[in-house]
Amino acid sequence: MKFTRLIAASSVAVMMATVAPAQEEPTAQTVLATVNGKDITVGHVIALTRRLPERFQQLEDKDLYQGVLDQLIQQTALASDVDTSKASIQIAIENETRALLASETLTQIENEAVTDALVQAAYDEIYAAAPAAMEYKASHILVETEEEAKELVETLNGGADFAETAKDNSTGPSGPNGGDLGWMAKGRTVPEFENAMIALEPGEVSAPVQSQFGWHVIKLAETREAPKPTLDEVRAELVDQLKTQAVAEHMKTIEDSAEINRVEIEFDPSIIRNTELLDK
Repeated sequence: MKFTRLIAASSVAVMMATVAPAQEEPTAQTVLATVNGKDITVGHVIALTRRLPERFQQLEDKDLYQGVLDQLIQQTALASDVDTSKASIQIAIENETRALLASETLTQIENEAVTDALVQAAYDEIYAAAPAAMEYKASHILVETEEEAKELVETLNGGADFAETAKDNSTGPSGPNGGDLGWMAKGRTVPEFENAMIALEPGEVSAPVQSQFGWHVIKLAETREAPKPTLDEVRAELVDQLKTQAVAEHMKTIEDSAEINRVEIEFDPSIIRNTELLDK
């Protein structure tokens, strides 16, 4: 994806930095271009690059560098036309500065909260040391009335094959497959069905069970311990949890320690849309 060019290059008064022998180690202060007397440096390019969305980070370095530099040149040229003494601009700069500093703080907190050791510890606590969850392999026959379900239970107790009976009678989408629902963990079905299913012994057929979908006759085939996910499979989830927890704890600390004074003033909340106040 290419960067959008805001204005034509010919319309910008840009003076490229004086060509000089290539430096072995450019610094953040190395000037790359000057726009209306304002320097654009390597530091500016790096700072903007790291804040770009992930899709831009996938660009080749050469294209990314040129795109970021072009964008900074265009932004600097456009910014030259703004009266920075206006109250609305000063307020906006304060808000943007506040947001930037807060974002940097949160990023630092999140980074410190995620280490290989902490991720491993979270995995051990949540998954490795946790009791194994059970999974259930079941089939069912779905019909509209309790009477139909009772008749099917009698037929099955009389020796009829469950899968063939499901194919002939079930109105559910699993009917053509003999009612087979495959392996299911708790929480995968409606409570009425789940409670009846987990109460069965392998090979046992339930009494009629009513749910929002109709009447079920359930057969439990077998149970097993659900395989635990590997660390790699849940790493992203654990990282998110660690970051969220760290930020929440830090915010609680701030709320408890910061001196915050809210001024209680009664006014119409629609004032937040009155942009004219910014320049008064």
